[in-house]
Amino acid sequence: MTTQKTGSTQAVSDQIRHRIQESGRRFHANDNISEFILPGELEQLQCEVEDKFKHVLESLVIDIESDHNTQETARRIAKMYLTEVFRGRYLPQPAVTQFPNAERLNELMIIGPITVRSTCSHHFCPIMGKLWIGVMPNDQAKLIGLSKYARVAEWIMSRPQIQEEAVVQLADLITEKVQPDGVAIVMEATHYCMSWRGVKDPDSKMINSVMRGVFLEDPALRSEFLALMRGSAGR
Repeated sequence: MTTQKTGSTQAVSDQIRHRIQESGRRFHANDNISEFILPGELEQLQCEVEDKFKHVLESLVIDIESDHNTQETARRIAKMYLTEVFRGRYLPQPAVTQFPNAERLNELMIIGPITVRSTCSHHFCPIMGKLWIGVMPNDQAKLIGLSKYARVAEWIMSRPQIQEEAVVQLADLITEKVQPDGVAIVMEATHYCMSWRGVKDPDSKMINSVMRGVFLEDPALRSEFLALMRGSAGR
């Protein structure tokens, strides 16, 4: 991976983009690009985003000089995107400690509901919802702490996303970390691109699922997961 010389007048976003392109990797909205960001560059990127958001506000004909409500808006937006709502794009994956399955657990585990917050990559409107994770371990599976499921879910969701792709990314990550016989994920969320704009339907929700391994192959196990999930949802 190549880097730019210190002191370059090239925008830091261009330097990061150049590294990604040199590596042959993609940088879609829901990709994590943290490995291409050098120490100190995230702060520089935040300053660059702030400056560009000032121009966006000016193009919206908002007086950011004398309006006390918007004088710091560009700075707040830049900080929010890079360190909060899109942190899963710019920060490395949280540490996930794995433990051997010493007791050879092989019964269904369900984690949830986990509250999730994301952003629609089409309109940058919030996605707010919850998800359930089902895991079927085996003798060779790794175990991770319950809180780690919530942490990796938050890391995946904190990017510009579409719900259909987000649950696939989460299923891939849990499969990689746990190596179970099966993974099941169900997500239910409100999309503000439908409730806040567009059709403006406040009651519309999207529910989707990903089934892997034995959850896909065994209808009885899949039914058990969905029944237990619905039971927890109704509490």
